[in-house]
Amino acid sequence: MDNLTRRRLATRAVHSGLRPSQGDFVSTVVPIYQSSTFSYRRLQDLDGVFAGTRSGYVYARYGNPTVAALEGAIALLEEGEAALAFASGMAAIHAALLAIGARAGSAIVAAQDIYGATYTLLAELLSSQGVQVRFVDINDLDAVSLACSELRPVALIAESISNPLLKIADVPALAEIAHRCNATLLVDNTFATPTLIQPLTLGADMVIHSVTKYLGGHGDVLGGAVVASSERVEALQKVLKLTGGNLGPQDAWLVLRGIRTLPLRMRQHCENALQLARWLETQDQIERVIYPGLPSHPQHALANRLFGDRGYGGMLSFELTGAGQEDVFRFFETLQLCIPATSLGDTCSLMLYPAHSSHRSLTPEARAHIGISEGLVRMSVGIEAISDLQEDLSQSLKAYRNA
Repeated sequence: MDNLTRRRLATRAVHSGLRPSQGDFVSTVVPIYQSSTFSYRRLQDLDGVFAGTRSGYVYARYGNPTVAALEGAIALLEEGEAALAFASGMAAIHAALLAIGARAGSAIVAAQDIYGATYTLLAELLSSQGVQVRFVDINDLDAVSLACSELRPVALIAESISNPLLKIADVPALAEIAHRCNATLLVDNTFATPTLIQPLTLGADMVIHSVTKYLGGHGDVLGGAVVASSERVEALQKVLKLTGGNLGPQDAWLVLRGIRTLPLRMRQHCENALQLARWLETQDQIERVIYPGLPSHPQHALANRLFGDRGYGGMLSFELTGAGQEDVFRFFETLQLCIPATSLGDTCSLMLYPAHSSHRSLTPEARAHIGISEGLVRMSVGIEAISDLQEDLSQSLKAYRNA
């Protein structure tokens, strides 16, 4: 295979990953190296791998060929120099923060409506260890700039498309602000995926993925990844060796399999989500629909500028009119096709209630402050027939209204 870096993303997705030769044949897919240790005929070779003067593998916590193939594939998709895989998205973001110097006496500036577990990691765990954290409206660039100039943080953290309010991060502007203050810009690209945007090409320093979601794409794997320069990934590798949040080879293989169809799946996710968002805006039981592809989204123009004609993602949120928790529960319980579940990016449509799941750890006041109401519902739109999705939501909305 010639140099894949010059190929288009759809081709890179299909052909990325190592294909090691075994004698006179080559496996067309990456093998699963289900081994905790690796041996060499000459002890000098083993010593060279330990010393870093020879490529190879010695112990699964230090590296694995199947996992390395996945890391190469993700780096290729994001147009980064290197990548490192982790056992979960949270392990990935925690390691990234440790690697760039998040410790007692340092500061971090983060988007206020990030994923609930990331918010809690910052607000509780790292704060308790002496890290100063300030949450800001990531779309208020003046507020972001002020926070960075005051705190001189080691990191500025945002999501390319935020969870669950679907705010769009102006990555080039955030990169300029971060670098002016010598901060590292971390962008969680889980919702958008590299099919919509590649933050490293726009000035971001590190890109984070929960590969559990769209990259895996089939709801059967848990994992995370960080993409960055080779130098930054080397620092990450040192953290991973000590903390041990490694991704297993079977999980890596599943994500590699998912990546092969990522562009195809994302195209359908985006198409379905846009059609469904337009339809939901016409429903009386819906107070508002949040989707970057709608002209009603406050950052629709920014989404067009950053994503071009590649789509707006497969995630949307909407508010049930006048609903509280019991109303939302009743709406969920009448769904027949859409599945109430806490993840996203699967081939099937998944529905989540942020107030009692992803952002449960936040107080009601904190949720209200960042815009997560009691009636907010987040939907990961699958690749089913759009008419079937509309039919299911329609019958559930009628049941909710007539209750």
